Amino acid sequence: MLLANTVSSSMDEHVRFGGVIPEIASRAHLDAIVPTLRQALDEAGVTLDEVDALAVTSGPGLAGALMVGVCAAKALAVATGKPLYAINHLVAHVGVGLLDGGELPENLGALLVSGGHTEILRVKSITDDVELLGSTIDDAAGEAYDKVARILGLGYPGGPAIDKLSREGDPRAIRFPRGPSQPKYMGTAGQPGPHRYDWSFSGLKTAVARCVEQYEAAGREVPVADIAASFQEAVVDVITAKAMLACTENGIT
Repeated sequence: MLLANTVSSSMDEHVRFGGVIPEIASRAHLDAIVPTLRQALDEAGVTLDEVDALAVTSGPGLAGALMVGVCAAKALAVATGKPLYAINHLVAHVGVGLLDGGELPENLGALLVSGGHTEILRVKSITDDVELLGSTIDDAAGEAYDKVARILGLGYPGGPAIDKLSREGDPRAIRFPRGPSQPKYMGTAGQPGPHRYDWSFSGLKTAVARCVEQYEAAGREVPVADIAASFQEAVVDVITAKAMLACTENGIT
């Protein structure tokens, strides 16, 4: 049973930069770690003595922010004598399906599209058999959203801003790239290419920047809604296509 889920966010501190600044995130973690822990214990109605074990995200993520959490967890483990478990937080995204005491289904795949990560996993056992089938080779989808939102003057975080504006635009107005989708990257089911199930969003971000530059150089009004809608269409299209391909070729139902 989940007794408390206490969250501390540093998003407001990143707004003026239009994206996450690792040093600011690390310092915000340092400021928040003890108050957040106390709040969680209070909400759960337990003391540290009553906790059976400690778990902490050991990766992936920003090194400085991870270091704050890991050092705090190690200190708590030493102080309390409780066992400490290092957790891969992307696998933990799948693990939330077990919080109610149930079991994960067979032939399970997981598509993770968070702010800093875009991956597809095949999950046979949540503890010892998780296979990475594909991931982004540069920017994650969320990072691309933030950078494109900054290019379009929409603010941070970029996801909600672009999604809202996209409803006013034409997703077919501009054909943005969906890399890496060329045959040399894809290969075939029998002989998969180097990035058959992988994504790349840096080229898409650059294409949006070039598109805006071309409108401005020609002295024309930038069709922000159409660009936002076409960008989002490209992201969703390639994520969906590659995820479905990975599922059908790896027995994921």
